[in-house]
Amino acid sequence: MPQIALDIDEITFEKIEKAAEQRNTSISNWVGNNIRVILNNDYPDGFFDLFGAIKDETFIEHKEIDDKYNLSREQI
Repeated sequence: MPQIALDIDEITFEKIEKAAEQRNTSISNWVGNNIRVILNNDYPDGFFDLFGAIKDETFIEHKEIDDKYNLSREQI
């Protein structure tokens, strides 16, 4: 099986370690699984081109909410 080496900062690595531990899996499996999820094309070609294709007055784009109402959260 091919192997890969990653250069990654300590904080990100600690988050990966924690996430793998929570899933009761190895770091290698956790990283591999997440890469597969990202690379799998779950949507058919052109799926995202459909946004806005329906001409109907009930489909409206809402105004952006001011960032001051957002709560900060830790990213994994």
